[in-house]
Amino acid sequence: MTGVPLYRERRHTLFFLEVIRDFSPVFLDTEVDMTAVLAHRAVHHHAITAYVLHAAGRVLAKHPEANAAIQGRLRPRVARYPFVSGKVTLDRTLNGRRVVLGTVVPNLHEAAIADIHAHLTRVRHGDPEKLKDFEGVRRLHAAPWALGRRRFRRAARSLSLRPHLTGTFAVTSLGHRAVDSFHSVGGTTTTFGVGRITDRVVVRDGVPAVAPVMRLSLSFDHRVIDGAEAADVLTEVKEALETL
Repeated sequence: MTGVPLYRERRHTLFFLEVIRDFSPVFLDTEVDMTAVLAHRAVHHHAITAYVLHAAGRVLAKHPEANAAIQGRLRPRVARYPFVSGKVTLDRTLNGRRVVLGTVVPNLHEAAIADIHAHLTRVRHGDPEKLKDFEGVRRLHAAPWALGRRRFRRAARSLSLRPHLTGTFAVTSLGHRAVDSFHSVGGTTTTFGVGRITDRVVVRDGVPAVAPVMRLSLSFDHRVIDGAEAADVLTEVKEALETL
């Protein structure tokens, strides 16, 4: 057996994993009754991820402590942002390679679900070899390894550039497959993991009933916020989805 060089299309993933090594994750999860979301979706045909982004954007606007980023070890600094932007990870094929690409949906504190869905549709169905959204990643792949790594680390260290690179929070979904729940670190203070929607038994007014339920997880960086704040965020996103 002989080793082969890592193909260029995965470089950005490795650079990202290096940058987030300081992350101190804690994991939470809950179940969301998706009855209201699915009823709305039956009419408007929006992506499930769009609903999660919309709900989380509104909630994080009310939690500036969580809509933040941290930088530094010896003298850490925390930036709290007056806007909310969400990074979404996408399963795409670039130069014949299956890779994870990310897009940042801006201004989620005020964006409509339809506009969020339109952004996701554009990047999901557009050509990743041509879309401007992935221009930075393509340049990273084309650069020599050391130069690309240095550029990525420099951008990630900047508290002013970071929300445009990774968002102020992240959402990642594996709900298209038989995955009930998972936890991911998205390089942001909060990252939501979206599982599949499946029928489960719930209790309504003391009576068992069957409802479409989605597992929603939250990983948070304990350097920035504590568990109580994170629990508030997750609970409020759950409530926003259930009362759409």
